[in-house]
Amino acid sequence: MQVIDLRSDTVTKPSEAMRQAMAGAEVGDDVYRDDPTVHRLEAFAADLLGFEATIFTASGTQANLIGILSHCGRGDEYIVGQGAHTYRYEGGGAAVLGSVQPQPIEFEPDSTLSLAKVEEKIKPDDIHFARTRLLCLENTQNGKVLPLPYLAEAAAFAKAKNLKLHLDGARLMNATVKQGVAAKEITRHFHSVSLCLSKGLGAPVGSLLAGNRPFIEEARKWRKMTGGGMRQAGILAAAGLYALENNVERLADDHRHAEMLAEGLSQFRALHVDRNPAQTNMVFFSADAGTTEAFAEFLGRRQILISPGKTTRLVTHLDISSEDITTILAACSDFFTGRGD
Repeated sequence: MQVIDLRSDTVTKPSEAMRQAMAGAEVGDDVYRDDPTVHRLEAFAADLLGFEATIFTASGTQANLIGILSHCGRGDEYIVGQGAHTYRYEGGGAAVLGSVQPQPIEFEPDSTLSLAKVEEKIKPDDIHFARTRLLCLENTQNGKVLPLPYLAEAAAFAKAKNLKLHLDGARLMNATVKQGVAAKEITRHFHSVSLCLSKGLGAPVGSLLAGNRPFIEEARKWRKMTGGGMRQAGILAAAGLYALENNVERLADDHRHAEMLAEGLSQFRALHVDRNPAQTNMVFFSADAGTTEAFAEFLGRRQILISPGKTTRLVTHLDISSEDITTILAACSDFFTGRGD
């Protein structure tokens, strides 16, 4: 029986066409800057995102880390969301490796950071404090897109406060598809942007960091220092290039499937489902702990994988079809009506 995996959009398998692109990739030594496929990916992404340059990295964690380290020095600080990936889920790398202090604040319900609250956290120019240098935003954040007017406000705020502005755009392309805009309409407000190729876009590995040329040259040094100097990386870059050329517009299918799933789950009284209109490919529900654990075990026996929690996240992706959503909802019905195993 085929497994339906809702744990993340990182669980996708490369398609046959992507594998063929990888197998046929022209390669060189990327540390010597001799890999033509890496060059093609970086040039394509720079044009897509509207920056002078990009650099191919091993992961989203590495892209965000070298971005923060390129903006900030020892004793500097970046302001970030309390639940943001760059703060909570990336091992504290900026603090551990760069002595860069994070200053987290809570996200607003629409996944923005209140600029008034950000202003309160900016440190005075005083020997007692870390130097506030950077503001980090995330798009999408918990699957929700940031409002376009907010991005302009954040950019103007950062300029007025002499802060750099970084976007963790791991699922940036979900935002562009949801809002019906080109990526540049979002990225033009930022000094740097990361973009993950293995979340939603279907590549097996890799991310990109974009910025101006001097910034990317600084990031290249940090990439090497953090173990990201890959050699014949064109094999991996080919997958990322295929993903950007072929798997962006189809993200609309994932959003549609998430809406189908949310609507179906809303029929079960034991589940409280978040129906936020800004949501993309993620569905969140909560229930009492005993129900959630039993629900996850039941679905697992049906070869449907979820990660249960106080709030449970379900993620749609290119390996999940409309038929799979129907199968999932039928299994849910069996659980809540006492049918089945």
